[in-house]
Amino acid sequence: MTPAIEQSVTFKGTPAELYELFMDSAKHAAATGAPAKVSRKVGGKWSAFGGMILGKNLALIPNRLIVQSWRSSAWKAGDPDSVLVVRFEKARGGATVYLSHVGVPPYDHKGVTEGWKQYYWGMWKEYFKTRKRKG
Repeated sequence: MTPAIEQSVTFKGTPAELYELFMDSAKHAAATGAPAKVSRKVGGKWSAFGGMILGKNLALIPNRLIVQSWRSSAWKAGDPDSVLVVRFEKARGGATVYLSHVGVPPYDHKGVTEGWKQYYWGMWKEYFKTRKRKG
């Protein structure tokens, strides 16, 4: 079993705005620069990066918590889904995302760990900068 991936990042947004970047298909796609389809229902399916990552919503507390099954399309068929837990909390100057991602296969652990930083947190920071300039 690989160790949990644990990350926290603060953004200049509200918990509600950050939650929406995950759960609204159009905003998710705009913030990451890649196609996304996200159900807002528990048990509903989601996919991002044109289907490169996918899973199901296991628990949702709007603007506060997302729990999803999560897997890469590149994982072996026999690999179980991993579990992603994302919390959103108010912080000084914005809101913080707390991520815990467990059950990532050993051969993709480093890639997924770095992927969160590059394809989510870095892209989200750019999204907020661009959005603030436009607004």
